[in-house]
Amino acid sequence: MLGGLLRGFRVGVTSHRRSQDLIEALERRGAEVLHAPVLTIAPVEQDQGLLADTRRTIAAQPDLAIITTAYGMRRWLEVADAAGLGDALQDSLAGASLYVRGPKARGAVRAAGLADAGIAHDETTSTLVDLVLRDAGGRLDGRRVVVQLHGYTDRGQLDRLREAGAELVTVTPYRWVRPEGDDRVEALIAAVCEGALDVVTFTSAPAVDALFSTAHELGVHRELVGALRRRVATAAVGPVTAAPLEAAGLSPWIPERYRMGALVKLVTDNLERRAVRSVETPAGTVALRGRAVTVAGSELFLAPAAMLLFRTLLDAGGAVVPRETLARLVSPSASNHALDMAVNRLRGALPDPQLVQTVVKRGYRLRVTAR
Repeated sequence: MLGGLLRGFRVGVTSHRRSQDLIEALERRGAEVLHAPVLTIAPVEQDQGLLADTRRTIAAQPDLAIITTAYGMRRWLEVADAAGLGDALQDSLAGASLYVRGPKARGAVRAAGLADAGIAHDETTSTLVDLVLRDAGGRLDGRRVVVQLHGYTDRGQLDRLREAGAELVTVTPYRWVRPEGDDRVEALIAAVCEGALDVVTFTSAPAVDALFSTAHELGVHRELVGALRRRVATAAVGPVTAAPLEAAGLSPWIPERYRMGALVKLVTDNLERRAVRSVETPAGTVALRGRAVTVAGSELFLAPAAMLLFRTLLDAGGAVVPRETLARLVSPSASNHALDMAVNRLRGALPDPQLVQTVVKRGYRLRVTAR
């Protein structure tokens, strides 16, 4: 059963870390995956800044420490151990009140033999800062606070801590970098703009920013956002990741639990709800499931432009779709010639070209029959 849930659907994956887990989970459900890691994590040996951050933490002997990610906490301790600073870092953190952003961060803190003083109920940094300030009575004057960042700096939350009087030390256990010599991001953007994906998944806010930045560089940012609004869904692992998507006017799918497994389930459930749309035609039952079209039991896959036209005609349920509407789908200039060529290619891909009927001076319709 699991293997067919997403058959016919095509999913874009933008994550680098743990991407294989996400890809395998989607492919087990039958999805076709287009993987384009838009950011990678800089190797530890290239990031001497973390050791400088660690020495500052040890020297500060912090009163409070904010831990945002399990991966960041583990990596911080590993790098400190390798540099001979592990015991000193452990001692400095043991003397601080530790606040964690979620259960995974709490698990990493406890695995290190430390205890936490509080956890954000919704796994967001803003709520965690709310908790810190509430416990401190609203002011942190003169208190030394260490904040473990997570590849994406939420400067607004750092400003809140500074405004409350905190003396901040920030620690960056990993940094996001753009992959070099890899054209998969460009391929992902092209697939979105063509409507050749059903959904794109995101597991970090920096990945969203990097994707939009690349689209700007390619001169297709407007087309990308337009396609994500109209034709290709977005899914984010949590509200922090979703924030830049929402700022662009999108409505991403966000699971109630901010976990990879919950993200996969949400994507599966939402795509399944779109799973099969069908009509009866003279050629037999025509059904659409994701990227796959079935005509009288035979499955075929259409090119992106042809699929866009076919989906629109199928959604109309046999009603006439105006030429102007269809032309805008296949050509930025709404060219009639481009539309005619696209319709001809669609007809050529179908087992019965007469399924797409011309309505003179009006548009096109899918030939349907009563059930």
